[in-house]
Amino acid sequence: MESYEILKIEEDGAVAIVTINREAALNALNEQTIAELDEFFRRDILKRMHIRAVILTGSGSKAFVAGADIKEFVGKGPEEGYALSHAGQVVFNAIEQLHVPVIAAVNGFALGGGCELAMACHMRIAADTAKFGQPEVNLGLIPGYGATQRLSSLIGRGRAMEILLTGDIVDAANAYRIGLVNWLVPGEALIANCMAIAHKIASKAPLAISKMILCVNGFFDKDVDGYEREMEQFGASFATADFREGINAFVEKRKPSFIGE
Repeated sequence: MESYEILKIEEDGAVAIVTINREAALNALNEQTIAELDEFFRRDILKRMHIRAVILTGSGSKAFVAGADIKEFVGKGPEEGYALSHAGQVVFNAIEQLHVPVIAAVNGFALGGGCELAMACHMRIAADTAKFGQPEVNLGLIPGYGATQRLSSLIGRGRAMEILLTGDIVDAANAYRIGLVNWLVPGEALIANCMAIAHKIASKAPLAISKMILCVNGFFDKDVDGYEREMEQFGASFATADFREGINAFVEKRKPSFIGE
């Protein structure tokens, strides 16, 4: 597999744990971090055929990702700004569309690009001390990695507008209340809770999981008829060995053993 300078990759059976390891910089997204995330989520993960779920987190207890590395913005013009945004969106779109679910374990600040990274994941489990926000307006900027779109789809237009236009920080309790995160847990139990959910998902039929991700994403794609996609994927499921195993296990009153075929 690939070697990384910033990402720390661990495996626990069928679950991969990806840690952004820049604790001194509050795990800020510099260009190298984006490049390594790109390498893992667009190439490396495809070689790890046994992996059925991914947990993404930041090192330390202060930050998931505290934002982009603003120092790298100095001296850049419009074309370079567009290129930065494009590079981030390519990676975040790959995470959102990945065939296995990605769980964001939000252990602290998830601001700017960090909040955008968490939103690109399929679900978010947060420590009760976590904080979220899109403070780009305070820098004379707008988000560049998809926040204007994903935040609106997750919590609705009005609440998204408030967070984006004020730049205010949202604490964990309010993030849960408005639907930005799935669960709140004590910080010391964060990874254990994420592992429990990841392993539960990993025990299900992998092809069915990937088809459901595809269908749910279709709801947010203006060029896709989500109902038609669901019918297609439902029908395609009948051709899989996992479907036959699941049906036989149900009839025989035993636990299914899925192989992803």
